[in-house]
Order: sequence, then C-alpha cells, then structure tokens
Amino acid sequence: MTSEPIIGLEKATKTYGGIAALSAADFTLYPGEIHALVGENGAGKSTLCKLIAGVVAPSEGRLRIDGEVVGLATPKDATRRGISMVYQETSLVPQLTVAQNMVLGRERPFNSVRKVRNAARQVLQRLNFKVDPSQLAGSLSTAKRQMVEIARAVLNEARVIILDEPTAALTPEETDHLFDLMKTLQRNGVAMIFISHALEEALTHADRISVLRNGRLMVTGPAVDFDRERLIHHMIGEELLETERPAAARPRTAAALPVLQVENVRMGAMVNNMSFSVFPGEITGIAGLIGSGRSEVAKVILGHTKRNFGGGRIWLDGREVRYNLPAQAVRDGIAYVSEDRKLDGFFETMSARENIGLGWLAKFGRGRILAPLRRMRRLAGQWEDRLSIRSIGADQSVLYLSGGNQQKVVIAKSLVQEPRLVIFDEPTRGVDVGAIAEIRQIVRDFAAGGAGVILISSYLPEILDLSDRVLVAKSGTIVADFPREEATAAKILHAAIH
Repeated sequence: MTSEPIIGLEKATKTYGGIAALSAADFTLYPGEIHALVGENGAGKSTLCKLIAGVVAPSEGRLRIDGEVVGLATPKDATRRGISMVYQETSLVPQLTVAQNMVLGRERPFNSVRKVRNAARQVLQRLNFKVDPSQLAGSLSTAKRQMVEIARAVLNEARVIILDEPTAALTPEETDHLFDLMKTLQRNGVAMIFISHALEEALTHADRISVLRNGRLMVTGPAVDFDRERLIHHMIGEELLETERPAAARPRTAAALPVLQVENVRMGAMVNNMSFSVFPGEITGIAGLIGSGRSEVAKVILGHTKRNFGGGRIWLDGREVRYNLPAQAVRDGIAYVSEDRKLDGFFETMSARENIGLGWLAKFGRGRILAPLRRMRRLAGQWEDRLSIRSIGADQSVLYLSGGNQQKVVIAKSLVQEPRLVIFDEPTRGVDVGAIAEIRQIVRDFAAGGAGVILISSYLPEILDLSDRVLVAKSGTIVADFPREEATAAKILHAAIH
C-alpha cells in the first residue's frame, strides 16, 4: 500500500431534504487495496460509493483522485478517470446483447459487431464467466447479469472498481471465483471497494474495513483488527443477539390438508417432474443451487411461466388450478415476493404507501369503477406501521429507501392481499443484519397465522432457522425432504450436489 491514496473523501456530506444520508465522512482508498464497507441498510454505504462514482455530488466536503480535488458531474466523468461501479441491482439494458452492454458508453463512431463481440468474449473467458456475448441481457439470470457487470468494469480497464453486494446472487463456487478474481486484479494494482452484508466476507477478503452507522463513518482499520462481534457492535451500537433456532417444528394439525399440492410439474429443462406439498401454518423451505428449479417452479405455480403441455397438476386447497396470469393466482390467494425487488417488486417512483395500496387494489379493487381510496390508504398505512417501514417522508419514492425498507415494502404489498399462500423468494437478499431479523420474524408470524409459506433461499442458515420442513431441489426435481429436526447444512449440501 503506497502512501498516496488513489481516492480520498474529506468531510463528505450528502443531504436529501435536510436529512444527512452521509455526514462528514473521511475515507481513503489506496492502489491495490481491497476495502470493505459494512453497516446496516441506510447507514450511508451506497451514498459514499455513489459520491466516488459520480452518481451524486457531495453537499459539502471534497473528493480527491490521485491527490487532486475533482468534481464529478456524471458517472461518465468517473469512468474516464478509471472508476467503475458494479451495482447490486444491475444496470444492464435488457434489450441489448451482453457485448453491447459491456461497451455501452464507450462506443466508437463505427463499431464492428464482430470486434465488439470478440472483445467481450475474450474478457468473459479470461474471467472464466460462462456467458454468451451475443445473448440478450434481459434473458440472463441474476448471477450472470452480475458477472457481465464485473466483466464490463474489467473491459473498461478500471483502476478503481466498486462492488455493491457482489456475491448476493452467486453460488458458493462463483463467490470463491469472484474473490480469486479480485485478488488477481489487486496484484495488477486495481483498488476495490466492496459492500457486503456477509461479515465473514469482509473479515476474510478485505485488507481494511470501514463501518458506517446512521450516515457516519464509525471506524476504519485493518481487517485483522476486527471480528464479527466487534463489527456488529460498531454497526448497531449494541450486541446483536441471534434468535435461537427452535428445537422442533410447529406441530401440524392431524387433520390438516395441504394448502398447495404440486405433482409432476414440468417446465422446459428447468423443472422436471417436481412434486411437493405445503401445509397451512408451516414454512416449507426449498434449498438448492442456482439453476436447480426453485424459483422456476414458483413462477409456474403463479402462472408467470407456462408449464409444458400435460406438464403435471397443481391443487390449491384441494381444487385443481392452472393459471395463465399471475393476477388469477393473486385473486385465489397466492402471493409471491420476488427475488429481484427492483425488477418486479415495486413501482420505484411511488411511495411505500402507494405501493402497498396498489397491492391491495390488485386483489380487492379489481373491477370497481371507484376504488375505495380511503380504505386503501388506511390499510397501507397500517402495514407500513406494522412492518416498521422507515422513510424520510410519506411521499418519498421507494427508490430512495434503504434495501431493507424496500424489501419490507415488497412484503407488505403481498401480505396486504390476505393470501392463503406466500412464496418468499430470497426474502433477505441484500438486506442488513438488523432488517434480516425483522423480515424473518415477519415470515414466522405470517405462518403462525395459519397460512402456507414457501421459503426459497440460497442461505442455508436462513433455511435452517425458519423452515419446518426442508426440501432440496436439484436438476429441476425434489431430491430430498427433511423434517426440521433432521435437517443439517451437511445433509442439505450433500443432497444438492450429489
């Protein structure tokens, strides 16, 4: 680490409507350094990174690059100075190919499609990312979109790469590969900032760690000086007591009939004769690697994706159903909390209350000439209070809420529909440790009310903590079914891999 930082923030402050998202922060980044930022959602991590990436300008304070005070008017100004940011919610243009996205903003007057595609392919192969450069970005999985974002930064020869929750959508193998790649880039002098809610990642892979809380940078130091308890103490100001996992599952009523039965459902190559049942008052966890068919079968149940002709049967409360549109599933009492909240979880320009109200309207206001606006607003406000959704004002757009509060808006938008069955797909992805505990309690409380819950999660501690039964998906089918008291991480991983 050289004595001269490549990036320096001096007393950097950013306010919105008089509220400080970042307050008087001093931050440095050195060439070849991997610097982790940790803190709860809304702590100021993303704001700090956006100041460096030219997305927003500081209200007060200064930004130095290579010792020179600069003002970045746009992200393109930052890119010209060798700074790239890889966002948690990817910024790819769905209608363009992977190769076109990778050169977007740096196109030449006369582009050769072949040369652009070959350049993209070379970078993707060098990074060992198995992505076709001619494929449309909109058809990629969440994990592959993340890979393209990282490859774009490498193609742009960035000296500074900012990674916002880079591993949230990656498998364990892809995560290991990413950190190996970061070490390679580090040896070439590239400096990296990465935001992570997985504290072990920061402790294991960072050279230095900075902790933010309520817009203030609380502490910065070498990673070797921290452990999990000390990080949590600085993040929330007190020790976080982990909720103990109950010893046994919630007892099932002897006469209970399944709220949902799925029998031999097939959809393309992703879902292959998948069968399982979900009982009222139980949380049925579905574990498995990315591509195992977990989310795909959920979308078949909803009518979001069409199953094969003759591709199995689905019963809801004993009645066979086959939905052509998600709206039909909503009217029958099925709700889905998407794994990608920005893509299809909320209307980003609307407030939390408006989003929740529209969720209610989707089920109870359909077909009415005049929507009962007073009732809709009252219910939306009740759910906003019930889930402790925090915003600066009643009219603040969901886009500007923290990740944890955005996720609670998506959940409230579903639960206000009073569903019989809720499918939670990665409900705590990209959410801070405090909000994770709140969201898990929401899931528990909802199941305790007698509804059926499907929990899809890549995070085994979450599956083990919440599930009454654990199903393991592999190659589009259910390969194991563990009662709560028999489920262990080792058994689940063994079933998912072997």
